[in-house]
Amino acid sequence: MMEPEALKFTESHEWVSVDGDEATIGITDHAQSEMNDIIYVELPATGTTLRKGDVFAVLESVKAAAEVNSPVSGEVIGVNPDLDGEPERINRDPFGDGWLVRVRMSDPSEVEGLMSHDEYRAMLGEG
Repeated sequence: MMEPEALKFTESHEWVSVDGDEATIGITDHAQSEMNDIIYVELPATGTTLRKGDVFAVLESVKAAAEVNSPVSGEVIGVNPDLDGEPERINRDPFGDGWLVRVRMSDPSEVEGLMSHDEYRAMLGEG
């Protein structure tokens, strides 16, 4: 599990873990709890080019469908293969086994505009 304190966050409840020019992206615990039981995940193909703000995934629950926006620009270099058969991993471990995609960022400086964990918690009214 990734430590939320080390991640960057968006106002639309995505998180980013950065390692050099690579970013792992998922949804926050708040987002998964709002959706309830996730039953289907639609992810982009490896090699897909994303622009910051693009919808790159759709998550469906028994309650609703939600689009997931990319917090950074770049090329998808990996998707979480385990979500195909076990989308509930997102509910169980949103900051770990429930990650969605890995992206090679074309502009790593975009991460600087994202929120820290404390800023994200304050936005949620938890800080």
